[in-house]
Amino acid sequence: MSEQPQAHRFDESLTTDGRYRLLVDAVTDYAIYMLNVDGIVSSWNPGARRFKGYEEAEIVGQHFSRFYTPEDRATGLPERALAAAREEGKFEGEGWRVRKDGGRFWASVIIDPIRNRDGDLVGYAKITRDLTERRAAESALRSSHEQFKLLVQGVTDYSIYLLSIEGLVASWNAGAQRIKGYTPEEIIGQHFSRFYTDEDRKKGDPERALATATQEGRCEKEGWRVRKNGERFWAHVVIDAIHDDDGKLIGFAKITRDITERREAQLALDRAREALFQSQKMEAVGQLTGGIAHDFNNLLAAILGSLELVRRRVTDESVARLIDNAIRGAQRGAALTQRMLVFARRRELNVQAVDIPMLVRGMTEMLERSLGPSVIIETRFPLGLSEVKTDPNQLEMALLNLMVNARDAMPKGGPIVVAARSETVTAEHARLRPGSYVCLSVTDTGEGMDEATLAKAVDPFFTTKEVGKGTGLGLPMVHGLVQESGGQLILNSKKGKGTTVELWLPISEKVQTTVANSAPPPAPLIATKNLTVLVVDDDPLVLTNMSAMLTDLGHKVFEAASASEALDILRRENSIELVLTDHAMPRMTGFELIEQIGKNWPHLPVILATGFAELPPGLDPQRPTLAKPFTQQDLTQAVAAALSEPKDRKVLKFRDR
Repeated sequence: MSEQPQAHRFDESLTTDGRYRLLVDAVTDYAIYMLNVDGIVSSWNPGARRFKGYEEAEIVGQHFSRFYTPEDRATGLPERALAAAREEGKFEGEGWRVRKDGGRFWASVIIDPIRNRDGDLVGYAKITRDLTERRAAESALRSSHEQFKLLVQGVTDYSIYLLSIEGLVASWNAGAQRIKGYTPEEIIGQHFSRFYTDEDRKKGDPERALATATQEGRCEKEGWRVRKNGERFWAHVVIDAIHDDDGKLIGFAKITRDITERREAQLALDRAREALFQSQKMEAVGQLTGGIAHDFNNLLAAILGSLELVRRRVTDESVARLIDNAIRGAQRGAALTQRMLVFARRRELNVQAVDIPMLVRGMTEMLERSLGPSVIIETRFPLGLSEVKTDPNQLEMALLNLMVNARDAMPKGGPIVVAARSETVTAEHARLRPGSYVCLSVTDTGEGMDEATLAKAVDPFFTTKEVGKGTGLGLPMVHGLVQESGGQLILNSKKGKGTTVELWLPISEKVQTTVANSAPPPAPLIATKNLTVLVVDDDPLVLTNMSAMLTDLGHKVFEAASASEALDILRRENSIELVLTDHAMPRMTGFELIEQIGKNWPHLPVILATGFAELPPGLDPQRPTLAKPFTQQDLTQAVAAALSEPKDRKVLKFRDR
């Protein structure tokens, strides 16, 4: 209680001047001192002493210009400062000042004139603040801003700019100008939605992107964007929300990168991977299919040959009809294996130059019978259409298959258009090698295929037909034929809009043109004498069948279940006049057996039989061959062809080697 009156007495003891003096002396962050009318220092506070370094006794009576740099003194800045304060009522500025020790500091200076009650100038009040640290911080900040600006402006691979809360463009870097095509003057102040496609703007994508960035702090997407010239590019876009120190949203930072090339490269890589996967899958299925077809051919050879032999011995018409039915079933099975072998690419193509218009005209009668009256066949061929390089018989089968498929797709009937056109393919084409092609197409107006069906259309054994009405090998067979010919099969179809199947076939070099026709096959050649024949096959069913067929024709037969056994028989029997051998045998193939026969019995004719019907490398293409399954008529022709070779190869008795 006793201290409060003392404090009260202390306050009252101070005069007004004393209180001001106490206030000025208490300030240490500002230099507050007085100058007389000539600029001589007349007072000095602790703040002035702290950052200028002079004691009061050292500086009072000195001219204030000593605080200025020599450069400023040389320009008369101290005098101009006093003149400005005197004439304008105040001088305010910033600049370098000098401490007692010669060190410089950046000062904020205010000089006010002091006048008496009569208005006469009696001196100046000078307040100085050391802003060196703040100036350094501001300079660093400005430098940082400049560096950041240079950084942003120097980036040309990214579009970097600011958006207002409303989505208006507020800044624009060189990358944005390069990628999007607008100059800063053209785009700043415009809404960023103009970079979006019309479809995306209608869907509200720009507003949705800002809403996502506002709610989640960030929005990242990829999509099509539009340049100033209307060109589209694939963009990777990131939008970040910008908030002030109080957390208030003040705008958005938007970064866009043109990744069109990267996307196209990725899509090309994906297509290549898919093509490789499809190729590997088809190769695996082809290997399996080819193996099954080969074994099936052996079985059909035994069945068909035996049925033919039995049919000749049957007189009962009812039994004969059943055997005929079985023969037709075996022949259908043989046709199925042919498709399987073509799909598996194990059926050699008889590649020739084919005139497509003539081939189709030659098929007209057969097509009309096969397709029925509900279908109208239209052909559209230009004059001077180039010939194509393929197998004419296989192409006939492919066209028949495609047109049957087209008919089945039109339950109520309708037109099927067969057309062709010449095309030149450049290196940019993703599916075909560069060169000249003929595009042969079959178009219907039927049910069409959805995307899922279209994707599986050329898969083996895939069919949308009812059980018993489709094997699922028609399109795969066509696919195999076209690829083996050096071309490409392309399907275009939409549900309810019909289907177009395009066969891109390379044009042929100048070779003799082959045209399929409906003329009857030439009369079979008949052997003129009975022979002693060695039959070689590792399959006992086929061996028995071939022996029976030859015996029925009047020939004497020796049987061998392997190539080594056949060689033993040849060494033992001098009467062998002809060898009929299978190709696919274990340990020693038919081709290897032919080589051994050529070395030891060079004049002995040999017929090669194979379920693949592909000639092994090195085999004389003129050598008679039999494709399994074969009929007795086929066998008769092969024997006659083998015996019709040059006479220097027709020696019927051979020396035992």
